[in-house]
Amino acid sequence: MHLLRERGFVHPLASEITPRAAYLSRRQLIGAAALLPLGAAKAQGARPGRLAPLAGGRSTVAGALVMDKPTAYTDASTYNNFYEFGTDKSDPAQYARTLKPRPWTVAVEGEVKRPGTFDLDGLLKLAPLEERIYRLRCVEGWSMVIPWTGYSLAELVRRVEPTGNARFVQFVTLADRNQMPGLRSSVLDWPYAEGLRLDEAMHPLALLAFGMYGEVLPNQNGAPVRVVVPWKYGFKSAKSLVKIRFVEKQPKTSWELAAPSEYGFYSNVNPQVDHPRWSQASERRIGEDGLFAKRRATLMFNGYEPQVGQLYAGMDLRKFF
Repeated sequence: MHLLRERGFVHPLASEITPRAAYLSRRQLIGAAALLPLGAAKAQGARPGRLAPLAGGRSTVAGALVMDKPTAYTDASTYNNFYEFGTDKSDPAQYARTLKPRPWTVAVEGEVKRPGTFDLDGLLKLAPLEERIYRLRCVEGWSMVIPWTGYSLAELVRRVEPTGNARFVQFVTLADRNQMPGLRSSVLDWPYAEGLRLDEAMHPLALLAFGMYGEVLPNQNGAPVRVVVPWKYGFKSAKSLVKIRFVEKQPKTSWELAAPSEYGFYSNVNPQVDHPRWSQASERRIGEDGLFAKRRATLMFNGYEPQVGQLYAGMDLRKFF
């Protein structure tokens, strides 16, 4: 230190040093921008070019741009859970061509002051679209990293003005046997239904998504509009939405009704709470399937604990799984 002083070095005051939180946030944004293969960054890879383009501005929501390498579009669009088109991972890409994403409407009803029906173009214009890169963790033990295009679900929630009785939000998806051959199966009760607490739905990370990889959503990924809740297991992110209900009592979800001991209402990613039939402590990242690829350690709330942990402060997460 004496030698440094002789060379003119003056140690900065503590107040002049960038706060650690701001430094880490800036690193995250810079790193994520370098990875972003969409219209939000100039140095970008080409979009897949399979569907109509759909891009937005770079998100400033904390945690919305993870620095993980995005999963290849081919993997993200051909390895899916979408039981309305079959239970095998390859079924949605094979059979979802029968889905007709236009014209499309989403009805909003229940405990709101401004109920109504939105067509797809109306929803797209409701708020500025953003590009976000989210981790997606499946309850079966695999994960992806997907660039999405959409805006915070809270934008829609605020627009319809929930009443004081609204405590939960239920999402209902399309159930059309002419478009969805998987509905012939009795694996679940149709239509598929999911739900969130109102404060979860209002969290800025909860996304109403219309696109991925700079294009509109492929049918097999939930076209034309879906929810993405990145800190929960993937089945909580309901696809092909046709109805959003605001209700006072906690709604039953499709997987709760099918197997209540295995799939709870919350379904937060939690490496400490195993599925009754397998561990949730690690995961396989799709695209890292080489002979020597190691499984990744599963992160609490899928790595979004700094952003969403307070939503569950004081809760017994083994009871409310």
